[in-house]
Amino acid sequence: MLQAMVRRFVDDEMIPLEGKSLDGQKLKPDIEAKLTARCKELGLWQIDVPEEFGGQGLGTLGRAIVWSELGRTVALPTRTVRILGPDIRAPLYALKGAMRERYLLPTARGERESCFAQTEPDAGSDPGAMRTTAVRDGDHYVINGVKRFITGADGADFVILMAATDRSKGSRGGISCFVFDMDTPGVKLSTSYRTLTGETPWEIIFDNVRVHQDHLVGEEGKGFSLGQKWLGAGRIKQAARALGATRRCLELASAYSKQRVTFGQPIASRQAISFRLVDTYVALEAATLLVHRAAARDDRGDGDRNEAYMVKLFCTEMAWQAADMCLQVHGGIGLTTDLPVERLWRDQRSHMITEGTPEIMRMALARHVLDTFG
Repeated sequence: MLQAMVRRFVDDEMIPLEGKSLDGQKLKPDIEAKLTARCKELGLWQIDVPEEFGGQGLGTLGRAIVWSELGRTVALPTRTVRILGPDIRAPLYALKGAMRERYLLPTARGERESCFAQTEPDAGSDPGAMRTTAVRDGDHYVINGVKRFITGADGADFVILMAATDRSKGSRGGISCFVFDMDTPGVKLSTSYRTLTGETPWEIIFDNVRVHQDHLVGEEGKGFSLGQKWLGAGRIKQAARALGATRRCLELASAYSKQRVTFGQPIASRQAISFRLVDTYVALEAATLLVHRAAARDDRGDGDRNEAYMVKLFCTEMAWQAADMCLQVHGGIGLTTDLPVERLWRDQRSHMITEGTPEIMRMALARHVLDTFG
């Protein structure tokens, strides 16, 4: 029922908006207000926020179903979708007392925005190599370093920062998490980058930024696990959205292949086309089972990071191949911005890099495979 309801919502109210709903990578205010109101009416508001903070606390499997349906449309921004509620990153849930009142609760109410700063010029896929440091000085930490490709930094009220408190330990106990305001002295937005998806992530410089020890999230040295918890959930989410994108590519390519005639026959009759459609369909069915299993296990509390790696790897590669197939089937018309095909192609290609490249996912899974089967 949930899937059918969200699919109707996407088909009837989002797909008709494609090509006219976005201003850059943000929903136009009137459209965002309209879609947000509809999400509230449909019971989709704050589905991923725990009940204790005013949300619905929908499980990972339920959210994956919603995300997969939303992944079918390019009427929404590539990454940050706020029509379901504020974007609350997992480390915020670890805050206590005054810090919770200052950062988590206002974010849940939609009053404050955050950005998550982990990636660096030389530490993207290898966060343990990060050079941004937080050095203890009495009851404060002094933070120095540079973060790159930080989405939403220009509109953020505060930053969730990963920094090395002991570089010799790397990601195994040497990284801590901090939360503090973006207007803290020493925080400077440096450069923005325009990407092929139209996003503009930022570089942030931290120059002798002093923050009180109260702004440490959790324990010193335990920050990497907080970030990974969020990234693990993010990988399942990304995999779920890839399911929707793949289904949309299959829908578009199948419909067009029956319309497009060459040498007297629709191209759907060519095995070069129909076999690629079949391969996409089979991969989609397999990927759906993988995502639903990973989500169900996460709901039971017995999920693991290897499963998140696997679904991220398999589904994002599948979606990219589906988008490439869809573009090829459409030929020249697929290159135009009149159709959603080229946007699907660009978005799915970008998802193979963010939140863990296929190479990093395979490297991590290789250790698991060798330990399990070797």
